Amino acid sequence: MLAWTIYISFLGALALLFLPKAAARPVALLTAIAGFTLALIAFLQHRTGELITITNTPWIPSLGINFHLAADGISLCLILLTGLVAVTGILFSWNIEQRTNQFFAFYLLLIGSVYGVFLSYDLFLLFVFYEIVIIPKYFLIATWGSTRREYGAMKLALYSFIGSAMVLIGLIAAYVVSGAHTMSLTTLAQAHFSTHFQMYAFPLVFIGFAILAGLWPFHTWAPTGHVAAPTAASMLLAGVVMKLGAYGCLRVAMTLFPLGLSPWGFHILGLGSWREVFAILAVIGIVYGALVALVQKDFKFVIGYSSVSHMGFILLGLMTLNQIGISGAIIQMVSHGILAGLLFGVVGRMVYDRTHTRDLTALGPMNLNKAIPFAAVTFVLAGMASMGLPGFSGFVAEMMILIGAWHAFPILAACVGLGILIGIIYIWRAMQKAFFTADAHTDSAYVEDAHVEKIVILTLSSSKGKDLLLANATTTPQGTTGFEGDGLQPVHHDPPNTGALAPEGMPPITFPERLGAIILIAASITIGLYPQMLLKIITPALNSPLFQGLQQGVWK
Repeated sequence: MLAWTIYISFLGALALLFLPKAAARPVALLTAIAGFTLALIAFLQHRTGELITITNTPWIPSLGINFHLAADGISLCLILLTGLVAVTGILFSWNIEQRTNQFFAFYLLLIGSVYGVFLSYDLFLLFVFYEIVIIPKYFLIATWGSTRREYGAMKLALYSFIGSAMVLIGLIAAYVVSGAHTMSLTTLAQAHFSTHFQMYAFPLVFIGFAILAGLWPFHTWAPTGHVAAPTAASMLLAGVVMKLGAYGCLRVAMTLFPLGLSPWGFHILGLGSWREVFAILAVIGIVYGALVALVQKDFKFVIGYSSVSHMGFILLGLMTLNQIGISGAIIQMVSHGILAGLLFGVVGRMVYDRTHTRDLTALGPMNLNKAIPFAAVTFVLAGMASMGLPGFSGFVAEMMILIGAWHAFPILAACVGLGILIGIIYIWRAMQKAFFTADAHTDSAYVEDAHVEKIVILTLSSSKGKDLLLANATTTPQGTTGFEGDGLQPVHHDPPNTGALAPEGMPPITFPERLGAIILIAASITIGLYPQMLLKIITPALNSPLFQGLQQGVWK
């Protein structure tokens, strides 16, 4: 049954190429709902969390490669997340008018490929699906994106290909060294590679996947890609595509090469194992992402760097090598997928598509809490959940990771606490600036911005001024991107939109947007109140023979 999540998504993408434009949205939505329904049924039926084989047939017999699809508790959680984000992403994209059929065709192709990665138990098949994801991801951003979309799409694709090349080298090495003439994950996990080989193969494969997971310092594609992408693509990119990287780190790198996490036997700069190296990089990512989010002026960049910070929690949880830490990392994958999707939906669709600006200074005078109160309430709830407020999924996940980190790395756990504190501050700052800035405190700032805008327009009227501005800014059909120094990301300024200043002139939140937001909020609250729903199937998966190498080797 689960295999049909892939087939239905691909068939829906193909059908959209031949259907009239009016049918694109309902067909895409029905396809996504069908995939989510199949994922939900499988999730409810297979409550043991143990490995279930879906199909296993020869594909390239001469190389020992099979079309092998299977799922355990970890896969089921992420498949359910994929279906949920797929449905809500379409609801938030109901306004797409430009090449609607092609947009949703690429969207469903991306969804089907993500399903394929989470279900593949042949490593070559997993790699094929992993590579297919890059294609629709690139075109969705480059064609339907906004700020510096070509740059963002190309940067994301290049980083993805570099990471994929590293993974492929590691997989080929494992295939050759094992001598088993197969790419089966379950077989290679029992191949007993030498410790020396694993010490080299593990960091190669782990970093290859971790690039897509936003590991610092390989994270720079993520904020740029998030901001450039259209709303649905941002939701998918942060919600599920980044989880492919984290999933690959656990499912492939840590499963095949568990001894790669063992101590080296010597120390470099006080570090004695790859485990310590990646744990420190994860913590740096948590704190660094939060600090950079704190100083952003672009609303979407705040959420983009927030994603980098929260993905650091996942990678740190994996490096704890204890059951509570790794279980927390998996729940964080699901939680962040839900909350990041919701935050990008609010910022990209509810706010930006109505105000045509993401500048927090410009948003303040618009009284968005009165103009679009549903968006304000939704962002408050999503922000509170992202902070780790009890009752939401983020609290459960981060608490488990912190407990696991305290047992494994007490000092790093204290540093993570600093990252959480900064996270509260940047969410609160963005929330206040975008939705709750009082008119009395922002009128002067807005007048100053308007005066600067007039100067820019007057400058553009002269040829010298035009050349000067074009040399320092990138003009797009959506507006002008001004560049900030000291490591800050571009700030997007749209053409003047005086109509957006009047609350009564702003379109109301549509029913599809409301429905998408309610679904994601409900999902986060459900996990926050009853995390055992996921833990019941995650724990048996971690105790399965597939993770025997970790259990017998470096499992703490």
